[in-house]
Amino acid sequence: QVQLEESGGGLVQPGGSLRLSCAASGNIRSITTMGWYRQAPEKERELVAVFGWGGNPNFADGVKGRFTLSRNSVKGMVYLQMNDLKPEDTAVYYCYARVESRDNWGQGTQVTVSS
Repeated sequence: QVQLEESGGGLVQPGGSLRLSCAASGNIRSITTMGWYRQAPEKERELVAVFGWGGNPNFADGVKGRFTLSRNSVKGMVYLQMNDLKPEDTAVYYCYARVESRDNWGQGTQVTVSS
């Protein structure tokens, strides 16, 4: 399995930007899917963006055109660049990795978009 550590969350005004980073350690060569989910208060955890088997990232409809996902597979890193942030993007963001049919999660990092 892998251990995941997020960084880069914080408070930002609407229209601002943040970059989240996730560092994987452990069995990173067996990661098949890696990316980000988020959970807002009183809501279900939802996909934000992930790299899957095909290599191209998949994005939630609500973040397309505003968020980009990049990675360094050799180092086990994935990055989420978030631009034009909106109050509805406020949530705890979790790094996710699938390894050998098991889901792995980071501790989460808070992103708050507010004026």
